[in-house]
Amino acid sequence: MKNIVPRIAAIHDISGFGRASLTVIIPILSNMGFQVCPVPTAVLSTHTGGFKDFQFIDLTPQLQGYINHWKSLDLKFDAIYSGFLGSEEQIDIVREFFKDFKREDQLKVIDPVMGDDGKLYQTVTDGMVKGMKHLISEADVITPNITEASFLLDREIPTTITDEEIKEWLKELATMGPIFTVITSVPNEFKDKSTSTVAYNSKDNRYWKVTCDYIPAFYPGTGDMFTSVLVGSLMQGDSLPIALDRAQHFVSLAIRATFGFEIPHREGVLLERVLDSLKAPVTSTSYELM
Repeated sequence: MKNIVPRIAAIHDISGFGRASLTVIIPILSNMGFQVCPVPTAVLSTHTGGFKDFQFIDLTPQLQGYINHWKSLDLKFDAIYSGFLGSEEQIDIVREFFKDFKREDQLKVIDPVMGDDGKLYQTVTDGMVKGMKHLISEADVITPNITEASFLLDREIPTTITDEEIKEWLKELATMGPIFTVITSVPNEFKDKSTSTVAYNSKDNRYWKVTCDYIPAFYPGTGDMFTSVLVGSLMQGDSLPIALDRAQHFVSLAIRATFGFEIPHREGVLLERVLDSLKAPVTSTSYELM
């Protein structure tokens, strides 16, 4: 039986303070018309960006029992969306989740959340990086940032990169399994004050790019926001370039809505002020074919 409201299993951590992970994923996808069913991988008192002495509770011991209960209920999901994992052991658990809950016409998305700004997050180990290289083979869509893509490909993290070089990265990641490969926060070769999101559709062998002006501020959680809007947009039937455009525009809008206020960047963007924009029709696009 088809779900009346499309249902998404969201395998992520939850941070009690700071807008990131499930605290942005749930409101965004709910606003876009989907039921979000969280599979919490870890509980943190705050996210890891900019806070000291945060409490990190690894839920690996509880995770399999949680999932087994769902299996006993014979739950059906229209999409599975995996992000931050709390341990190396969780990689195998999530791989089995994709297999156990697989169904026809299901969207499978993995955001390989491992690091940013040239380094891994404090809780991510080399073993988790190695395991993630295999886990992404389960996905239709992956959305690493440039740092995470570098670790997945064992490449140096670039300060600038040409279109032809990033195309090579996209194609190499696509050989690991995904149909749509997306890389965010890509530094532009000739424009110091802009970054791009690039994507590759292995089915039609086309590359896409969306560029946005750089704003001198870093807000944790924007990667989670981007992938959430991308997932929602694809689930609503948008093409890959339109989904990229919507996701990039939403994140840029959220950053601009926040930047003028004197609040600590570590608290994240003012998501609540821009959520309603997700219901607006697509009126203009800025994507380009690479």
